Amino acid sequence: MELVLGVALGVGIAAIVAAVWRALRAPRTAGLPAAAMQAALHAATATLPHLRMGLTGRTAERAAPHLRALTGAAAIALADTRAVLAIDGEGREQVRPGDLLSRLLERGRENRLHIVPRLISSDPTCPLRSAVLAPLVAQGNRIGTLIAFYRSVGRPSHHELRVVQEAASLVSAQVELSLVAAQEERVAQAELRALRAQISPHFIYNALAAVAGDIHARPEEARDLLIDFAEFTRYLFRDGRSYVTLGEEIDHVERYLRLEQARFRDSLHVSIEVPPDMRWTVVPAMSVQPLVENAVRHGVERRAGTGRVAISAQRVGGDVEIRVADDGVGIEPERLEAVLAGAGGGIGVSNVDARLRATFGEPYALRIESNVSQGTTAVMTVPNLQGEIAQPELAETV
Repeated sequence: MELVLGVALGVGIAAIVAAVWRALRAPRTAGLPAAAMQAALHAATATLPHLRMGLTGRTAERAAPHLRALTGAAAIALADTRAVLAIDGEGREQVRPGDLLSRLLERGRENRLHIVPRLISSDPTCPLRSAVLAPLVAQGNRIGTLIAFYRSVGRPSHHELRVVQEAASLVSAQVELSLVAAQEERVAQAELRALRAQISPHFIYNALAAVAGDIHARPEEARDLLIDFAEFTRYLFRDGRSYVTLGEEIDHVERYLRLEQARFRDSLHVSIEVPPDMRWTVVPAMSVQPLVENAVRHGVERRAGTGRVAISAQRVGGDVEIRVADDGVGIEPERLEAVLAGAGGGIGVSNVDARLRATFGEPYALRIESNVSQGTTAVMTVPNLQGEIAQPELAETV
């Protein structure tokens, strides 16, 4: 959905720049430099980082000057469904939200362009003489209004109306992207909670049994295992963070594997090769550990003798590829698609796949490579975004 909206946004920017260019080439504006087209493109793209964060008083205030430059209007106002959020340009002192703007918003409730050829203001010094109200629509619902003010009385030209309409479409597309991003984040949080609820009670029982078994014979080891178990559950059930660094996720995996090794003893061998500079790569929380748990439960545990689990990370172009491999019983080729869809009892595999695709897009879907009797490898690829996650969520950029 976000990809479709992104394409639509790009088309919208192209459309508005073309509309501005046609307006500039109209007879009454002949002679304006071609650099005005570049200025229009800059004004259109300058709104992107603001309204992609939603339509609020803060984002409207930052976007309004760019929209005024884009449309060439004397003033621009942005409103949500309740009130004016920001106004920029001439006459902003005379055009008060409780006066002229409120009356204008009452007129422009329909989802179509509304033209006011003559403004009647209680302030005779107000330079604004006409206005155009364009609806802002996202996900099929009216979310606000863009108002362009002009100095002259009368109906604006066809080209000016087209520019205002395209500007409103641009704003709507940006706000819709912010709504989609918020929805995807809520979905990701719900899927994360669902994954936590799936954590095997069998594993929890076995981990506590391993601790109990070591209390008398190896009390120091039992103490360390109990600390690992406490840290494992703390990481598992903490709220508020959808993203962590790969280093944090690997630390969690290591605690899990130490608990499993206490149960398997010498039957489970583990290798982890993650270069230090990749430990800062940002990954969805609880994305590697379910793959490792799946490798242990459906790979190593089902084979006789010893088993191996190998975790590695490497750069592939601008991405980081994380591989979780086991030398277990493997998966038949015809079952791979079903496993990714959540069939066959694979713990968290489909959940991780869904969150990767929702977060980074279809090219980052989880891959499973497997050969019967030779083992299985889960391949997780993420963009090489790095940083210390110190806040509950990824820091918002402006």
